[in-house]
Amino acid sequence: MIYKMSFPSPFNAGKLTSITVTIRSDCAKLNSAHTTGELGMFISSIVLLYSPKDIEQMRRNFKEKIRDVSPEYRNRLEAKITEHLLGTWQTLRLMQQQGAFAPMNDQVPVKAQEYWEMVAVQCSNDLDDIRLRFLKFLIAGFCMFVRREPGHPVGTPFPGGDMVKYIDGIYYCPVREKANDVDAALCPFCPALQTPAIGYLKPPVNPSSHQKQEFIKNCYDFHNFNG
Repeated sequence: MIYKMSFPSPFNAGKLTSITVTIRSDCAKLNSAHTTGELGMFISSIVLLYSPKDIEQMRRNFKEKIRDVSPEYRNRLEAKITEHLLGTWQTLRLMQQQGAFAPMNDQVPVKAQEYWEMVAVQCSNDLDDIRLRFLKFLIAGFCMFVRREPGHPVGTPFPGGDMVKYIDGIYYCPVREKANDVDAALCPFCPALQTPAIGYLKPPVNPSSHQKQEFIKNCYDFHNFNG
């Protein structure tokens, strides 16, 4: 799906709230970044205008959103997402303070442009939580395009028992190829690969003892292997 950014003209700017105009302007700035360092600096300059209270409100909103799922799964998911949001906010703050973005000269992934166009569209509605919705996309964009990590952090659980994993330098997600038809999904932009189908997991190369045990456990838990 291709998103076209529709910036406010003198004829329609009055129909947009100041926050949506600001978000569109921010998305245009993010789209102008050429290196991951530039993009990281742009993202941090916006994200750090938010406070830990905003992160806490995101956590409360998310908790309300998943209130109807099973308690065990809900608690695991809420804990992981809370850790992710707070951790990423702190990482951005620390990297900015340390000047860590300056030497990052890798080219911004091609998919980033389409991503920020999508964000501009998804944050164009006059919603009460539009600021926090934009913050969610900023944090995900930082993870995917600057750090080259999945939009959903390693350890994020999904119904059915599987979760986002990192094995031998590769990220795997059980829903990577299952949400491409959702307009606001992170999946089309995520660097993770689809978790291999049951029966096709490969053992790690030159595994450590821990990796061996993890692979055996995965086979037992998810493959119903009784041999």
